[in-house]
Amino acid sequence: MRRLVRKKIVSIVLSLIVLVSIFFSWPVTSWAAKAPISKSENTTPSGIPISGLEGFVDNYMKDYIGKTTIGAAIVILKDNQIVLSKGYGDADIEKNIPVDPQKTVFEWGSISKLFVWTSVMQLVEQGKIDLNEDIRNYLPEGFLTKLKYDSPITMLDLMHHTAGFEDYIFELGYSSPDKVKPLEEGLKLAEPVQVYKPGDVVAYSNFGASLAAYIVERLTGQDFYQYASEHIFSKIGSRNASIHPKLSDNMKLLENKATGYKPRGPSQFNESNPLYISMYPSGAINGTAEDLAKFASALMLKEGDSSPLFQKKETLDEFLTQSYSANKNIPGNAHGFWEYAGQKRGLTHRGNTEAFSSNFHIVPEENFAVIILTNQTGEVDIRYGLTNELVGEEPVSVAVSNENMPDASELEGTYTPAQRTYHGFLNFYYELLSLKITAVSDHEIQLDALGSSANYIQTSPYVYKKIKGHTLFSTIGPIYFHVKNGKVTQISASTSDYLPVSTGKSTPFLIIHLILAILCVVYLIISPFVLLFQEIQRRKKKHPASPLQRWNSILILTGTAIVINNFVLVARMLMVSLRGYSEIVGHIMINYGLTALGVVSIVFMLVKGQKTELTKSQKFYYILSVAMFLILIFLLIVWQFYR
Repeated sequence: MRRLVRKKIVSIVLSLIVLVSIFFSWPVTSWAAKAPISKSENTTPSGIPISGLEGFVDNYMKDYIGKTTIGAAIVILKDNQIVLSKGYGDADIEKNIPVDPQKTVFEWGSISKLFVWTSVMQLVEQGKIDLNEDIRNYLPEGFLTKLKYDSPITMLDLMHHTAGFEDYIFELGYSSPDKVKPLEEGLKLAEPVQVYKPGDVVAYSNFGASLAAYIVERLTGQDFYQYASEHIFSKIGSRNASIHPKLSDNMKLLENKATGYKPRGPSQFNESNPLYISMYPSGAINGTAEDLAKFASALMLKEGDSSPLFQKKETLDEFLTQSYSANKNIPGNAHGFWEYAGQKRGLTHRGNTEAFSSNFHIVPEENFAVIILTNQTGEVDIRYGLTNELVGEEPVSVAVSNENMPDASELEGTYTPAQRTYHGFLNFYYELLSLKITAVSDHEIQLDALGSSANYIQTSPYVYKKIKGHTLFSTIGPIYFHVKNGKVTQISASTSDYLPVSTGKSTPFLIIHLILAILCVVYLIISPFVLLFQEIQRRKKKHPASPLQRWNSILILTGTAIVINNFVLVARMLMVSLRGYSEIVGHIMINYGLTALGVVSIVFMLVKGQKTELTKSQKFYYILSVAMFLILIFLLIVWQFYR
């Protein structure tokens, strides 16, 4: 990271550099202030001189554009003035269209949620919403049907993602606008089971944010996209953004929309699908980087200015004030914004869709903002790496005394994200996202996840902060361990907590299940060829198959069909994960039907087997067939392939 320009540089020369840069190097749009930045505020929060900002970003981006991502739009604000607005790479490879922050339209993903929380705070200001009121008082009677706890869910719970909902992937998004349903219907289709007591666990929830938008609809009498267009987009002067689920209110955006991509290998990319969702308030905004910068500008006011979004400055101040934290020594949540532990307090939100990823970061104290939009799913290095360079990470100070500092060894273990599916076959996917923690020393731990690692050091009792490691861990941030009777019960981290892996899903059990699955699959894939060979031999010898042999053949072929059915199911989900449940329910029904046929086959095998003289090898063969089938069914039940 570059340091501040040395104080010995003559202030007059520096002022000239800044002045020249503003008028000749930095793109400035009509809505941005054009006055030069005062020399006392001429750096990013991390200390990079504004005069050298474009060169710094250019140098950073060259390591990633065309190598790890196709394109990106970057807009940086300082004192409500655009100091950098630049596109990198391509909006469309085949058409050779470059990225333009003023014109290129990206999917903003979950940054859309900030517009939900803005609308909520507008209604709070009007006295229509009480953040501490049970949201069921704003909903139709019996609207939520899968609540496990009687405890009230408040609007703050929705903002903090502590309402207790599991992650439910079906009905979240579609590849075609024809499948989009009205918000109310979409919420009913995608309602998740409540698995945590409200207020106890942070588990990021798309459903919760869309539910808040639905409450806005009910209180205002407007569809949410209409409300957002009238009370947010029009207020900030945004003409190149829309939250309509089909973009019907601003179809011209489609003309400039970037093509989204997924990485296929080093410097190789495949086109991906656009996103259409019924629960659109959670992630459906399409717009340019400069339009998102207008939103950032409306949140950061100079002394004496008023926000176009709120009638009172106090409302904006409350909006950006911390409203939740698991521990005073780690960042928390500010009414839907995630706090960032930088050199100065930041407020941020990221977004991901099937084809795009984004990051929105403001530093109110410095009146500084970074907007990064990319046309690649899951991009990390630019969104987080560049943002960290610009805003600066919080210096980690180790406690002077290790007195009362718990030993790191008691924190070791494997933890699973609280944002996860508990019901249905997709629950097995979340076991692959586990976080492994190993003690390095008395007060240092190593975190391992998704093939990457980072080291954290204890800065206060049970609070650990990153000292080195992969950029991916910037999304986790500082962490706090909840410990009871010497055991970790919960880990608080940014956007989602982590919970201890249950004994039934621990690594040894997963290995056992994997071995059993491999044995079953190999047996049931090879056995049909053995049956074919046996049938050919019998026909040559003109020996008809016995009833026991026929039922054994039916059992094996049934097991093989179950294996193939579920392979196809998993393959379809891997190719296109955004689906309605109706698209895969056929596979579930086939599992039921084939399982019933297999059970019938086993019953007849038992009956016929008692009446047939069998050699030891024949008994072993038939018992093995039954055992492999039953183990397969056991695994499918455990991993919920019948739901």
